[in-house]
Amino acid sequence: MEELTIERTYGGALFSVADEIGKSEEIREELNGIRDLFREIPDFNGFFNNPTIPLPEKKSVFEKIFSGKISQETLNFLCILMDRGRTRHFPGMVKAYNRMCDQREGFAYGEIYSAVPLSEEQKRKFEEETGKLLKENVKLTGKTDPSLIGGVKILINGKIIDASLRKRLSDMGNSMM
Repeated sequence: MEELTIERTYGGALFSVADEIGKSEEIREELNGIRDLFREIPDFNGFFNNPTIPLPEKKSVFEKIFSGKISQETLNFLCILMDRGRTRHFPGMVKAYNRMCDQREGFAYGEIYSAVPLSEEQKRKFEEETGKLLKENVKLTGKTDPSLIGGVKILINGKIIDASLRKRLSDMGNSMM
């Protein structure tokens, strides 16, 4: 839970600054590019996260690699993460930043649980229907829950939409009493 707080705090702080100076999309692209670079080159990610490498050396390498290729704000953000020992949280911070950008654009994120994996078409239909219900653009991440007999359960923005067979049977049983 602490990790989520760190990721939201740093991602949110960067988003606030970026939005204020009108660079939220530019910084979003840079953050996603750096995150992808870390995924593609695990040794580079290891270097970024290695606490035994002296900070001045690490910062010097990053400045040589990224200077002139990314905004000064993004480079400063990376340096702050190095200074504070928060580099391992970078992917989560990027995810938090992306969500804040999407929320500003009217997107809401949620999870849809089903007994078996849903096809992309099924998931898209649930996104559309949930979006109509909540009056937002919805993006759902599919998860399987074998305890569901049938139907789905959707969690979004702290709300639960329970259309599972278990819930229907429970409601039916309660109404018979």
